[in-house]
Amino acid sequence: MNPWLKARGTEASYTRFYANPVLPDLKELDLVIAMGGPMSVNDESVLPWLRAEKQFIHEAIGRGVSVLGVCFGAQLIASALGCRVYRNPVKEIGWFPIEATSGTGTAFQFPPKCNVFHWHGETFDLPAGAVRLARSKACENQAFQFKQNVIGLQFHLETTPQSAQALIENCSDELVHGSYIQAKSQLCAVSNEAYAEINRLMNQVLVYVTRGLTTG
Repeated sequence: MNPWLKARGTEASYTRFYANPVLPDLKELDLVIAMGGPMSVNDESVLPWLRAEKQFIHEAIGRGVSVLGVCFGAQLIASALGCRVYRNPVKEIGWFPIEATSGTGTAFQFPPKCNVFHWHGETFDLPAGAVRLARSKACENQAFQFKQNVIGLQFHLETTPQSAQALIENCSDELVHGSYIQAKSQLCAVSNEAYAEINRLMNQVLVYVTRGLTTG
């Protein structure tokens, strides 16, 4: 996502909620991107900063700020909108297809079918008033849109060969046998073009959630 943001002259800042930061003023933001993480959104008792992050996302949505959530970030959006987040029947780790579910209206349109990168073990209920954008055989709610400028993605379109390799090296203990868990050898054999394709799709999502905004 950084290349897309930099190409548009975007002034970006980063907030690490676990470090007890001073939060940015929502009145000065056009877009909030909530990224992934190994924790659960239900871990508030041991990670109390999760409450502040959910509240921040809730207020951003209420103010009409564009919000994009990726994996854990999508789960944060769902939780901030009052939905249950819970363990998915199976973990999804690797490259598996999703299929689009919204064929009409002004909602974002995914390709009918495409292969994307997954690394998650939890899922969420669809927020009231949201539109499901994609599903897969392993997970019913793969992507959703709330109102016109809030999108949650359970999968990772931002992944690059370098970030995937970092995940493989640091989270190799999760690469156990499973119906939807690919082996390290499979993950390492993916072509650069596959990453380029999902990155292009992420750019389309970013264009959609920021349409109508101007950047310097």
